[in-house]
Amino acid sequence: MEGEQTVDLIRVQLRKQRALAGMNQEEFGKRTNYSGSTVSAVETGTRPVDLPYARRADEILETGGLFESLLRTAQQDGQPAWFMPWLKAERAARQLRYFNPTLIPGLFQTENYARAVLRFDDTRPEQEIEQQVAARLERQEILKRERPPQVVAVIDESALRRSDAIMAEQLAHLLRMAELPHVHIHIIPASAGLHIGLCGPLLLAMLPDGTWIGHLDSQLGGEASDTEEKVAKLLGVWECVRAIALPEDLSIALIKEVESQHGPQ
Repeated sequence: MEGEQTVDLIRVQLRKQRALAGMNQEEFGKRTNYSGSTVSAVETGTRPVDLPYARRADEILETGGLFESLLRTAQQDGQPAWFMPWLKAERAARQLRYFNPTLIPGLFQTENYARAVLRFDDTRPEQEIEQQVAARLERQEILKRERPPQVVAVIDESALRRSDAIMAEQLAHLLRMAELPHVHIHIIPASAGLHIGLCGPLLLAMLPDGTWIGHLDSQLGGEASDTEEKVAKLLGVWECVRAIALPEDLSIALIKEVESQHGPQ
């Protein structure tokens, strides 16, 4: 609820600051490189406020980063409490490890893919979905830092072969992510058969002091794991799934092969 209230405040202030600057929606749109209809949609709540829009508004209205700051606060408020320990660890990490047997990891998801995943819960209000999509995309900013974390992801081949219209776009994006020097993607081929990773996804973060934190997702939410025993268990599972995954070059070749089967984007 707090996140939604902050987003509403952002929209009110966007309208107010635009009016104080003497610009109507069309004029503001021209200055910010958005259409007047987009400006209207943002201000009325039919289009979510995202970071690029907030940053551009701050620049044109000379608000000193106000809207970006408010939006980041709203996105954090909108995260479930069980996810906050992992989110904090992810932002601080020097190394990140992701494994998922069924989905593309959130750090590599496109907007359309993230939206489709979040709609698995058909009781979730559309406004909440859009807020969560924006928050998931904002997490990906860590990949663009001047000194980003090293990211290694292992994905089961089955996650690539979802016969959905958005998969061609998602796979193309995954290939672009794999081109980043600090990102390493490995695929477990279907030929590997049954393996321990099929028990569920896991996430691991190595913090600046060298300690590791793990995270496990479930149907009811998620759980951060920072005890020595639990982290050791997760690191052991990670080594197992990493060991049966293909090398990077063969993984990329497999992603390209699957992408070609989805047809043109």
